[in-house]
Amino acid sequence: MTNSGKNLKKETVREVSKPFITGSITDENTPKSSLLFFGTLILVFFVAFIACATASFDNIILRLAMNLAVIAIALMIFFNNGSRHGAEAVARGEILYQKKENGKDFSESDKRICYHPAKGFITGLIGTLPFMILAVLLAVNTSIQMTEAGTLPSWMQPYVRRSDIGSALVSYTQPDGMTLTDYLRVAVRICVIPFVNIAGNTNKAGLCTVERISPIILLLPAAAYGFGYMTGKSIRTKIHTAISENDKKRIRKERKRRAARTRNENRHETEQLN
Repeated sequence: MTNSGKNLKKETVREVSKPFITGSITDENTPKSSLLFFGTLILVFFVAFIACATASFDNIILRLAMNLAVIAIALMIFFNNGSRHGAEAVARGEILYQKKENGKDFSESDKRICYHPAKGFITGLIGTLPFMILAVLLAVNTSIQMTEAGTLPSWMQPYVRRSDIGSALVSYTQPDGMTLTDYLRVAVRICVIPFVNIAGNTNKAGLCTVERISPIILLLPAAAYGFGYMTGKSIRTKIHTAISENDKKRIRKERKRRAARTRNENRHETEQLN
């Protein structure tokens, strides 16, 4: 038999899904889930900071590759976490639907914790809120950093001792202290260090742009978690489809086994008659 004939005989896999009850956009587990997201965010920022601290290469291609890889891995972590939590929420909704069909009661609290398509985005947004506040404050107050005071060329050092211009030069060698914006800059740049590395340490305009769009950058993990959460339905569909296909295979094998046993019994009876 040709391959085309085999393909024609091959059964098409039909997707199997189960109905479920939709929950609310927030529930009593939202604070706990948001706190867990916040803790994961801190852990990812810490690991990314360590990884990117050694990924600030002069070679632009190598720098882009390393930092984009860190960004992709970080977003994949949040996407996978969202997928797992979304699938769990859909499973709870399926159980409640079965209870409803069987006439059994369940609490409103049980219903609220079930799947809602926007729940993942809300959870991620709440978990990101502390960092978002810092990023927004920096984005509003940041500007391109210019060369600061603090050093003088060696040939100007003798002029510091002159009474007419010495005081002006001394004040030039005394840099300003750290401001609130500087502290915000340090905190936010740690959180978005892969993008800082991509911009380049010497690219002042690029770094300023990163700081101004840092609130949007910090929303990426929440968005990845939210989109991952939304895949909970498709994950449950794949699970039910796999179970259905396994059941079909088991039934086919059982039929073949019975048919083979029946043939053997008939052949044995024929031999006895002969």
